[in-house]
Amino acid sequence: MTENGRKSGQFVVPGDRLGVIEEFVPGSGTYVEGGVIHSKVTGCTLLDKLNKKVSVYPLIRGVSVPKVGSIVEGQVSDVQSKSATLRISRIGNKLLSGNFTGILHVSDVSPEYVETMYDACKPGDIMQAKVISTMNRTHHLSTSEKDFGVIYAFCSQCGQMLTLGRPGLRCPKCGKIEKRKTASDYGKG
Repeated sequence: MTENGRKSGQFVVPGDRLGVIEEFVPGSGTYVEGGVIHSKVTGCTLLDKLNKKVSVYPLIRGVSVPKVGSIVEGQVSDVQSKSATLRISRIGNKLLSGNFTGILHVSDVSPEYVETMYDACKPGDIMQAKVISTMNRTHHLSTSEKDFGVIYAFCSQCGQMLTLGRPGLRCPKCGKIEKRKTASDYGKG
């Protein structure tokens, strides 16, 4: 930034010179190299002339990517006997703009033995799961805790949303009873 151009709101990119440490205190979005303050992110400058502080506020937020321990929601896109594939659409409360895929193996569905994934979920179901591994750039999921599992299920015969009942889930339209690994807050959301 030039002497005349020192004002808030200027667009800067990483590496742009913002000033020196003799005239400003480095704030968020900056770094110091050889006594010179540079922008660390793409964004707009904020000069606090009272406190002699320079900061850069990012224009773009960091991209959300599922990490180990993340709680994710997604729609079941494919079910095989030993695994299911989910299209992840949400991490925590944050809706994603891109698509991530997660794999749920039959051994990670429940603490009890599950013979086949067809007993745990069906294509189209909405599930909540926890990321337990990102090995080989694949998001491996688990629903073994009671809070995780299917949160919305649809009848495989008529497509109606299933209601929680005993035993399993029941279709209010056609009466079909289906089996799923449901989350503790099934249908409340």
